[in-house]
This record gives sequence, C-alpha cells and structure tokens, in this order.
Amino acid sequence: MSEILIDSPSQVKVIVFQLADKEYAIPVGQVRSIEKMQHITRVPKTKGFVKGVINLRGVVTPIIDLNQRFNLGETEYSESTRIIIVAMDEMEVGFIVDAANDVLDLPADSIEPQPEVVGALEAEYLSGVAKLDKRLLILIKLENVLNPIS
Repeated sequence: MSEILIDSPSQVKVIVFQLADKEYAIPVGQVRSIEKMQHITRVPKTKGFVKGVINLRGVVTPIIDLNQRFNLGETEYSESTRIIIVAMDEMEVGFIVDAANDVLDLPADSIEPQPEVVGALEAEYLSGVAKLDKRLLILIKLENVLNPIS
C-alpha cells in the first residue's frame, strides 16, 4: 500500500474511470486534466498500446490505450471515451479510457492489498482494491504502466 498517496490519515482522493466493465482508480494528485477524445498522430514502430501523440496546449503528449495495455482489447471510441492526462517522471502521458466517472474520497480502511490470486502480469499494475458500498475499485500503479513487460 506504500504506492497509494494518502491525502489525509483517513482518506484517499481518486479519479474513477472505466475500462471494459470494471472500474479503476488513480490518485487525483497525479492527474493534470481529463480531455475529450481527439486526433492522435500515430508514431511508427511503437508498441500496439501506444496510440501515438497529441498536441495538448503546445505540449506533445504520448497517448496509451489502457485497454490494450492491460490486454482487455482495443478501446472502442464513443462519446464517453476520455484521455486522462497524468504527470509521470517529469512528463505528461495520456491514457485512453472508456469513461471517466467520478472523483471520490476513499476511506483508507476500504483499501486492501491486491488479491493473491492475481496473475503476475496484472499484479505489476495494481496497488490494491477498494471496497466502496457495492463497488470494487481497482487501484492502478501508474509508474508501472509505462515499464516494459518483463
């Protein structure tokens, strides 16, 4: 749980987004903006999940399809598709998601470590699971999303 930024001793503020039929969350402190889908310029000889780059307010920003990165298939773009711009290692990166749903304050005691049954590949990207009412939110380790698969 050390990867999760605790905003106060009792809660964590996260942005909730959707991939396939599951809800995921990332710390709001890493999010710079949420953008509507826009034209992406393809970059040759990149991994399939790297969709290309966009010019976002004068900054060339790489764009990654999180559905593809997590082996969930390619994102089907719709009116609800969003690009979540995050700050990582002194650069901005955009993640394509099916929808950006909520900003929530998660009680720190609702966050549990990732389940033991998770496979090695998935475990690289997860920092835990939060139970909130009847919802399960999968917490993402953003720093590992860009790492090459070992």
